[in-house]
This record gives sequence, structure tokens and C-alpha cells, in this order.
Amino acid sequence: MSHLFHIPVMGTCFTTDSPLRVAHWGIDSAISLVDDRMTEKIGLYYAQKYGLPYEKVSPSAEHAREKRIQLYLNLVNALVQKNFARVKKAPFTGESEKDFYFQLLPTEDPLRKRYLKMLQMPRGDARDAEENALSAEMRPGSIDVNIMVKLDRPGFDDAKEALRGYAKSNLYGNTSLILSAGINQALFSEMEAFPCFYRNAVGGFDKKIVLKISDFRSAEIQGKFLARKGLEVSEYRIESGLNCGGHLFPAQGELLPLILQEVVTKKEKLVCGFRDAVQKYYTTHGLDVKRLMPLMPKFTVQGGIGNFGEAERLLRDFGMDRCGWGSPFLLVSEATLVDDALRNLLAKASSNDIVMSEASPLGIPFSHLKLCPAEIDRVQKIEQGNPGALCPKGFLQNNTEFTERPICTASREYQKKKIAAIDALNISAEEKQKAKALVFEKTCICHELGNSGLIALGLESSEKAPAEICPGPNLAFFDRTYTLKEMVDFIYGRGETLTTAHRPHMFALEIQLYAKWFKASVEMGTPLKTVAENLKRGLDLALEISKSKAYPGEDLESIQDAVAQTLPLIEPYL
Repeated sequence: MSHLFHIPVMGTCFTTDSPLRVAHWGIDSAISLVDDRMTEKIGLYYAQKYGLPYEKVSPSAEHAREKRIQLYLNLVNALVQKNFARVKKAPFTGESEKDFYFQLLPTEDPLRKRYLKMLQMPRGDARDAEENALSAEMRPGSIDVNIMVKLDRPGFDDAKEALRGYAKSNLYGNTSLILSAGINQALFSEMEAFPCFYRNAVGGFDKKIVLKISDFRSAEIQGKFLARKGLEVSEYRIESGLNCGGHLFPAQGELLPLILQEVVTKKEKLVCGFRDAVQKYYTTHGLDVKRLMPLMPKFTVQGGIGNFGEAERLLRDFGMDRCGWGSPFLLVSEATLVDDALRNLLAKASSNDIVMSEASPLGIPFSHLKLCPAEIDRVQKIEQGNPGALCPKGFLQNNTEFTERPICTASREYQKKKIAAIDALNISAEEKQKAKALVFEKTCICHELGNSGLIALGLESSEKAPAEICPGPNLAFFDRTYTLKEMVDFIYGRGETLTTAHRPHMFALEIQLYAKWFKASVEMGTPLKTVAENLKRGLDLALEISKSKAYPGEDLESIQDAVAQTLPLIEPYL
């Protein structure tokens, strides 16, 4: 058994060095591959800190992005191996780093039980043998990476460059590529060029594939396309559409319990449904079909999990293999890269401070901390009559409304042109004001999401680099910073409660979020019949869950309250 949780990717910087912080404790985490220039700065920082060689890639170099990513991942791998070797060599004293590794394991983990039993053994050959046996069972956490598959700008191959950088890195065996935010057929086809994504000589994978999905349909479509390329999915990572950080995908109003129920019911299709396509590819392309041993993909879930009981329901009732705990780890300095000032703001944030916004230039709803320095800077620029960002990196340049070359809707160039166009419209002053507010709301997330990490390492100053952050709404119920041990013990139900009083169940909070989104959709005149029908089915299932026996710490009554408040909103559209 390994840990029953992982730390998902967060923002562009917040988990960039998480493997250096937690992998030697056996905890999996994921690095964002969006901002290669930021990772290069962080790579140079750690290389200098540990006296390792590191190459700065010239902006004019061919495939500079690919090279930066490859170099950074190679460095992370080397440092993780070094950290893990140190922990593994430590003696068992009851308080050593090696002891800490075993103390963090799940309460019912056989290795943890053996470790606790070993501590009671008298010194001698038998204890020495058991210490050696336990040491041999230790494994570092996985160094995973996340690619937003639709990141590619017109004329650029950002996602492909990130893929190639990862594929060519020396990460092998204990690593996964997480593909998120949709389908990019060209990117999937690019994966064919790299044997690391196919079965190796012993039937395993040097680099595994993980799909982050919002529903069963997306899992089936993506899995089928990959299978035609001979590529197999090792994990399906299910995420709530609204009860999460970063970009939000409300889709058609399907609540997480309903999505999980469908995945559980149709799981066999994702386990066995693609085998024929994969076997056909191997045969057609001269690959060794004998390597295709049965693959049982993992099914994991993330999005607003807030206590041990909720995680237990997901693991036991819905058959999930693991849970992703994201935003709470933003309050753990031993796990994530956040500057102290911003981390303290997160600890103080209330439910009113973490909102679903239109801040993303991608035109996708975005979970956003209203108090963050980047937001204050954005408002100040508007008040000074100079709105918009300078767009130093341009990852989100995809608008050609006013220019032949794509520009970003958060950029100063776009916003000035758009405001002038609005001023020229024959509409009321009130309508103009509303239209301008939507323009001004866009913020430079591709650059400013990385500022906090650079500030934390002393590579930028907070005065010159306003930091953006995108926590999930669940974070509002955690009100201070925590040690890694506090958070892990809380996750496994063996520590004190870390959340504030009156925290609603994760399913109740998701319902509340969808109710707000539904109201906003009504005001925008969005067709809502299908959405209302999906919400009704989800509410019925949530109500059924609320009447079951609670796991420790679950507030099932809050689900009933949320359902009762939401039903009247959707009934006119059924």
C-alpha cells in the first residue's frame, strides 16, 4: 500500500518544486509545465543551492521551451533521488527522517504497522533484519507533470514542446504525464514518437499516462483516441467541475456524485474497452504484443475534499483508489511554493474572498482570490487609466479581434482597443460600463501565477511582481498554516480537526457553487433545460447519500439543506 492521497498540480508555480519537498516522504505530486521560463529560474536557484551544473537556455535557441523543461525535470529527478537516498540511509531512532517517512503512511498500511511493531522489538539481529526489510520497501513519491493540452497558441507548439521536454527527460518508472483541459489530437499523435509511453521490456511503462476528466464521456472519448495510437491510460483522474481551484468546467451541470456513479457503473468499458485497439496498433507497428499484460487503471478523484470521512466515502462507496488533496496544501510550506505574505492571506480568506471569476483570458471561469496582490494591482491600473498587462510571456495570446497577430485579452494592447470600440458603440452609459467591466476583469494569469513562487525563493520582489493565486473554495474553511505532519494526520483521520466549525460537506459545497452558477446562467439567458435535468439527477443522488450512515466527520445534514435551497431554482426549467 502507498499513500491514499496525492498533491495535484496547482497553478503554474505552487507545486513546481513540490517533489523536492515531499517525494522523499513517499508522497506523489505534480509539476505544471506551462511556464518554462519560470521553471528555468527555479532550476537555476536549486542548482546553485546544491552546487549542481545547470544550463540557461537562450531564448533564441531552437526548441528552447522543450530544452528548459527537460533540464528542469532532470534536475528535480536528481535532487529527489538524493533526498530519498538520505532518508533511506538514516537510522531508525523514533525521531529520524526515516521514522517520519513511516509515521506519515496511512494508519492501516501494513508497512506502518510493521514499523510500529519493530519499534517495540529489543535491539539485536531480529530487529536489525526487520529494519533492513522495512528500508528495502521504501519508495519515493512519483514526480508527475501536467500539460494543459489546449495550451498551444496559433503559430506555436507550446503543448508539444512541453511533451517533448518531458519525454526526453531522465524521469523513468516513477512518473506520470497528466493530460488536462480537453482533447488535442495533434498532441496525442506526437506521443507516438516516444517509446517511453508504450510497454517496456517487462510490460510496464517508463512514463505512465493520466487523464484528468470531468465526466465519463470525456474519459471514453480520450481513452479511445489514445488507444488507436496504442497508448494506454494508467489513471483516470476525476475532478469536480466547480469545487476545485484554477480553471472551472461546469459543463452541463453534472454534480460529482453523479459523475462518480457513472464511472463506477461503466468502469469496465475503460478497463477493457480499448484493448483490441491497442493490440491492433502493436501488431500493425511491429511492437511486441506479448508485453500487453492486463492493465487495471487507477481511478482517483479530487475537488473540495475536506476531511477523513469524505475521503473514506469516495474510497469505499465509490471505489476510488486515491484522493487528490490540493488547496489545503497551499497552507503547508513543507509541500508547496507560496510566499509567506500570500500564504497568510489564504489562511485568512473567507468564502466571500474565493470566487468564481472571469479573470482568465481563456474565457473559462476561474477560481480566484479577491485579496491577492495581482488583483489589487489590476484595480490600481484601471483607476490610473492604464488597464491591462504588458504580456511578458504570451502563453494565452489567442485573440485576433483587432490585430492579425494573436494577442491576449488581458494585455494592455487588447484592453485599450476594446475599450475604444465599446466607447464607439451606440449604447447607454450603463451598458458601456458593464461591457468595460468584463474587459477589465481579465488578468495576466500565465505570468502572475508564477510570481509567488519566485518571491518565495527570493528571485523577485513583491513590489515588482504582483502575485495571482487560484485556490479552490474549500480553502475558506482552513484558517491557519499547517505542518506537513498535521495535514497528513488530518487526512488520515488521526489528528485534530483542521477545518473551521460549520464547514459544509464537500457535496453540499459543490451544490451551493452550482446554484450560484445556475443563477448567473439564468441572468445571461443560457439554455438551461439539460443543465436543470442533470442537476436534478445529481440532487436526487446527493439526497440519497445524505440519508446514509455518516463516515467520521461528515456533515450529511448540510447536503439536505443545500438540496432544499437549490431545487426551487431549477424546477421552473425542468
